[in-house]
Amino acid sequence: MTAKLSPKFILSLLAILIIILYFIGVYWSFEPEPFDVKAKAAADAQDNNVTLVVGYTTTSTLIHVSETLLNKPGGYLSNDALPPSFFLDNIPAWEFGALEMVRDLALIMRQEFSRSQSQSMENKHLQIAQPQFNIDSKSWAMPSAEGEYQKAINALYKFRTEVADPNNQSAQFYARADNLRDWLHEVTKRLGSYSQRLSASVGREQLNVDLAGDNVATQSTYTQSNVALKTSWWKIDDVFYESRGATWALLHFLKAVEVDFREVLEKKNARVSLQQIIRELEASQESIWSPMILNGSGFGMLANHSLVMANYISRANAGLIDLNDLLSQG
Repeated sequence: MTAKLSPKFILSLLAILIIILYFIGVYWSFEPEPFDVKAKAAADAQDNNVTLVVGYTTTSTLIHVSETLLNKPGGYLSNDALPPSFFLDNIPAWEFGALEMVRDLALIMRQEFSRSQSQSMENKHLQIAQPQFNIDSKSWAMPSAEGEYQKAINALYKFRTEVADPNNQSAQFYARADNLRDWLHEVTKRLGSYSQRLSASVGREQLNVDLAGDNVATQSTYTQSNVALKTSWWKIDDVFYESRGATWALLHFLKAVEVDFREVLEKKNARVSLQQIIRELEASQESIWSPMILNGSGFGMLANHSLVMANYISRANAGLIDLNDLLSQG
């Protein structure tokens, strides 16, 4: 005779399964801890028996930030189609923010850091790595995002090996002020966008300044002189965690830049400016003690975590703009 499972037993199994999935989801939702970029690069150089040359720390940091996306608890979650990761949105948003910073740095490494001038040839490994990072972050099959990102990481490993090889002069990392300014210019635009999106959590009207500063400037279609900015209530936590992921990755990249561009920064007396920017970004990574992202009004009784994050990002962005100006001076 076939034994029948009682409804009570089935419900008990479902309840246990839900509880297990819940705790797995909570564990997977922890943000990765920051790591010491200098220690990581030094350990990598020692393991590979090479000297810490210019560019080694930045490349190692890009590698480790990218690997963190794939190897943190739960792995890469943005393209998962099964529970519990299917029901998670904070960490996938965090992943996308970090990924955007990875994409920006990979592009600049391909176009600027590895080339001596505009007519020089691109590095063959960075030609592979940079496009692979640009695959749809939610692609789960044919190809999968994880598979393509791993190909990019493997290519970065090859580039780093050649950069550290004194007998290979074809792979170079050029730590120049103009190269650094090109990357900082991209970063400031990225942070400016995050600051605006975070500030829009409370909703406000803003004058349209899209064409300000040029009396003959035009645009494709007409827009109102007053623009209403409001982040959807459903997207507030996503924007917040995307910003957290972006600032987490940027924090590591700036620490690596401080190492590889040390002489450039000291010549411009700009190292202390970079260190202050790093402090602002470190403050943005403080632990969140609230069980949810609050969206109180600007001067209301409840906190507004988005505005706090926007404050740190705006201060860091202002510092980056000033740093860019310092680097442009002779």
